Amino acid sequence: MKQKKSILIIGDILGVLGAFFIFIVPFLFMLTNSLKDRKEANQLTLSLPEGFQWRNYKEVLTYNNGIVLTAFKNSLIITICSVIILVITCAMSGYILQRRNDKKMTVFNAVIMAGLMIPPAILPTISLMQSLHVYKTLFGMIMVEVALQTPFTVMLYRGFMSSIPVELEEAGYIDGCNRRRMFASVIFPLLKPVTATVVILNAVTVFNDFTNPLYFLPGIKNATVQLTLYNFMGQFSSSYNMLFADVIVITIPMLILFIIFNKRIVDGMVAGSVKG
Repeated sequence: MKQKKSILIIGDILGVLGAFFIFIVPFLFMLTNSLKDRKEANQLTLSLPEGFQWRNYKEVLTYNNGIVLTAFKNSLIITICSVIILVITCAMSGYILQRRNDKKMTVFNAVIMAGLMIPPAILPTISLMQSLHVYKTLFGMIMVEVALQTPFTVMLYRGFMSSIPVELEEAGYIDGCNRRRMFASVIFPLLKPVTATVVILNAVTVFNDFTNPLYFLPGIKNATVQLTLYNFMGQFSSSYNMLFADVIVITIPMLILFIIFNKRIVDGMVAGSVKG
């Protein structure tokens, strides 16, 4: 028994050390170099800067008429709107898929599973967006992100729904609730753990998306944070202080979100696998 505990303690220590070197050290490396001048940063060392160059961040934020701030605005609009739509529509879809077992739901479930496996077609999607006059628009980009994240989000909600007793709904119907009120007042509040997981995972995924805005949202005015990073890699390939400063600016919002809610991510994903 003592030997087993010792092995577990050693495993925990190794896990913490591994996480430190994989995640913390690279972040500290970027942070310290983002506060150095160009010559010092190009040495690519983990040492503290001789003088803290906070103006690097000011230059990043004001570069090219504040393109980074514009990109932040666009990315936040796309992320917030996408997450809200995903939470509302996928929660209802997961509820129906879990509670109904007929042929229509079997077909619908197959379509959802297909969405997890079949990659999106770029050219047909662009053609469809052009015909609907939503190409190169934030609304069109939001619809693309929602479509791409829907299958996985529905599966999360469906899995969690299995842990909610049917008897709660039966009691609600006896008290006079209709189906709409039942979902809004009884079921949806119970979905808070998985909703927190959905919000965090989808927010990080959409906010950090690079490929889809590159295809479906071209143009300087439509820039997102990941596209600005791509541009910075070309403009400041020999100025690592500026490049790392841009990376830190882009990383911090999602990093803070993940640190605050990381426990809820695990709780929401695990809870659906255990039936009460």
